[in-house]
Amino acid sequence: MVRNQRGSDQQLSYNVALVQLEALLEYNDSSLLGRISSLANASALLAACLPSINWLGFYLVDEEKGSPELVLGPFQGGPACTTIAFGKGVCGTAWKEKQVMVVPDVRQFPGHIACDAASRSEVVVPLEAGSIIHGVLDVDSPQVNRFSSEDVEFLKKAAQIVSRIYPDA
Repeated sequence: MVRNQRGSDQQLSYNVALVQLEALLEYNDSSLLGRISSLANASALLAACLPSINWLGFYLVDEEKGSPELVLGPFQGGPACTTIAFGKGVCGTAWKEKQVMVVPDVRQFPGHIACDAASRSEVVVPLEAGSIIHGVLDVDSPQVNRFSSEDVEFLKKAAQIVSRIYPDA
């Protein structure tokens, strides 16, 4: 298959970013603060790789409350929702269904949680280690249908690498 120059350059950029991500997370302090530090670096690197996004970050599962919820973790972008209930919005649905969610137009997603009114499309990838979901990688764009299959594959690979910071990976 022949790719256009832009696609080829983007794939090369993604491949380099995945190598950089692995290197950033190579030394993994498994403490909570060590994981937060790793996620902060991962969010900075991944956000720099994706053009035309307005938010990228992690929501982490907090099981210590009466009802588990996602809690805002390290991110790049404007202020965001601090908690998301299980099964609510795109992030909570990805967590509940244990699957990648690609939403070409968030205004068409029933129950979408709008932290930033400028967001128009979204990708959410669960962070799974073993059979446990520890959180999600959430990426928003102000463009409708922003995320290509190549972007989604990149984010899935990145989430697999990031999930290694959890002890049961």
